[in-house]
Amino acid sequence: MKIAIIDYGAGNIKSIQFAFKRLGYDAVLTNDVETIEQSDKVIFPGVGEASHVMQMLKASGLDKIIPTLKQPVLGICLGMQLMCKHTEESDTKGLGIFDIEVRKFTNAVKVPQMGWNTISNLKSSLFKDILDGEYMYLVHSYYAEQCKEAIATTHYEIDYATALQKDNFYGVQFHPEKSSVAGEQLLKNFLEL
Repeated sequence: MKIAIIDYGAGNIKSIQFAFKRLGYDAVLTNDVETIEQSDKVIFPGVGEASHVMQMLKASGLDKIIPTLKQPVLGICLGMQLMCKHTEESDTKGLGIFDIEVRKFTNAVKVPQMGWNTISNLKSSLFKDILDGEYMYLVHSYYAEQCKEAIATTHYEIDYATALQKDNFYGVQFHPEKSSVAGEQLLKNFLEL
């Protein structure tokens, strides 16, 4: 199986490669359009600041390629947020795969949300063998609004969409590669889609 991790110049994504290695797969870090299009599965990781990442995607033309992909695509953290139409982070226009706004938590809670929190209302084969109420690891200041594409919910200040799905596109706000056994199960489920 060919797994591509989209490379837009961000650091700190080796943990995703290691997570797939533990599952017995090699994932290639690439910004080559042909390699990405010919992969069986694509990971859109999220590390960094929204407007900077969108600039990097536009510079390589990946902003036009990602929404046209036909195989299963998994956006992680900022990757999921940038699959939405707009984020309040630097007033950034996203890829528009999900017609959803990404908003900032208020100062009523500690921002960023950092650490373990539960996921509930699980509605996809992405969560096969993962219990409702399972803990996942999160680090974020912005969240996707509740919507019809939500396939999991987390509560932090409000209930928000912690996972999204539309056609072959999936997004998770949490970091499965840092979420122990449950996170590894989610990556395994993604590979089996």
